[in-house]
Amino acid sequence: MIQRRGKLLPLAALALAICALAVPAQAYEAHQGPTGVVKYVKGAAFEGYTLFAPTVKCTSTYLIDMEGDVVHEWKSAYPPGLYAVILPNGNLLRSNAPKEQPVKIGGAGGILQELDWNGKVVWEYKMLSDNEIQHHAFDRMPNGNTLILGWERKTKEEALKKGRTPGTFPDEVTIKGQPVRDFWVDFVREVDKKGKTVWEWHAWDHIGAGPDQLDINFRLPSHVGVGYDSFDWSHFNTVEYLPATNQVLLNSRNLSEVYIVDKKSGKIVQRWGNPTAYGQGKKPGWYDSGDQQIFGSHHAHMIENGHVTVFDNGSERPEGSRSRVIEVDLKTGKIVWEYAANGRNSFFSYRQGAAQRLPNGNTLVTSTQQGHLFEVTPEGKVVWEFVNPIMSGQPKAVFSDEDDALKNSGHDMFTNMVHRAYRYAPDYPGLKGRDLSVKRPLVEDAPKIFKILAPKQ
Repeated sequence: MIQRRGKLLPLAALALAICALAVPAQAYEAHQGPTGVVKYVKGAAFEGYTLFAPTVKCTSTYLIDMEGDVVHEWKSAYPPGLYAVILPNGNLLRSNAPKEQPVKIGGAGGILQELDWNGKVVWEYKMLSDNEIQHHAFDRMPNGNTLILGWERKTKEEALKKGRTPGTFPDEVTIKGQPVRDFWVDFVREVDKKGKTVWEWHAWDHIGAGPDQLDINFRLPSHVGVGYDSFDWSHFNTVEYLPATNQVLLNSRNLSEVYIVDKKSGKIVQRWGNPTAYGQGKKPGWYDSGDQQIFGSHHAHMIENGHVTVFDNGSERPEGSRSRVIEVDLKTGKIVWEYAANGRNSFFSYRQGAAQRLPNGNTLVTSTQQGHLFEVTPEGKVVWEFVNPIMSGQPKAVFSDEDDALKNSGHDMFTNMVHRAYRYAPDYPGLKGRDLSVKRPLVEDAPKIFKILAPKQ
């Protein structure tokens, strides 16, 4: 029997309902559905361990095996400032979101911590003051330094001096109950092991209308989100160091663009995704995306062949909102691979999301807003699928559209959201010598759904 909101649900009844709802390879549209691993094709999926940090009322980071059992858990003092990674030394590098923040724009964090295998904090960096805050992303560099994405406060007067058109911003907006009266502009900081700043890049220094500049007057419509047309006009969400070229990869949600910045000169040497953000190309129109390639994108990542994968949320796409993962050759500007589900209900995340190219060529996708992780082959076959069962910090065997929605957030957000997940191979250096044999289920006494749904041989 499974406990669900004070009621006992017979396993046989749950299994019967699951079988009735199941469809091959894809998720399904339903008001209730099973959580945990719902599909696992051995031999086709990349074997390893998946790391994820639920973002709603949860302070734990979980490492699970292919069957969804927990093999390790890190407990933190704060909910995640979105995600965590396992470093090659086995420590966890995690962003944290304390309650007190100077601004609560989506993605705000404030504290980076490195935890050892037992959860002890061995390194910490705070970017949390009245005038700046860490948000979204970070990257540990080969030399041991850390790249950190941040917002810095700029006044309305400073924005006007930079060329912002008068009358195009309000006196104040309210975000998560907090008044916002100033611009918050993206920047990148590199700090060494002692927390000393050794390099910075500021979007503020690259404002203009040219092909290597950022247009401070590029504004999204106000209904897209509070502040996106004003104080949070660029909203970056990716920072990644590219050691082969000494460059930095960035991504803007609002401008829907991927950027490559030369670290030595600070110049934007390449951009892709939305030429209309700098006055080029055909703008989107009624049911016509124009020359804009991506909409509301997240998690740009350079893979081994020099291409970049991007989680294209597809939000507000004129031809219909639909998420996809793409691989783009920045040299040619051509999309060389993409995955989108046959139905939007199977895979769509209005905000957030991530994609990791795996060593076997598969791609691990994080569809954030429903806590939906899945692995897809180059041919577009789903070979592993997982629905996060941690709802507002509590494990549940059944996902409920009614009970688990974040009703005041809008746009299909649920209490099991996961911003970004990572799969690690069993021979990953950070897992070397770690005992991963002791495991426990995320939900006690829940059935192994993927076994129930497995096709008969």
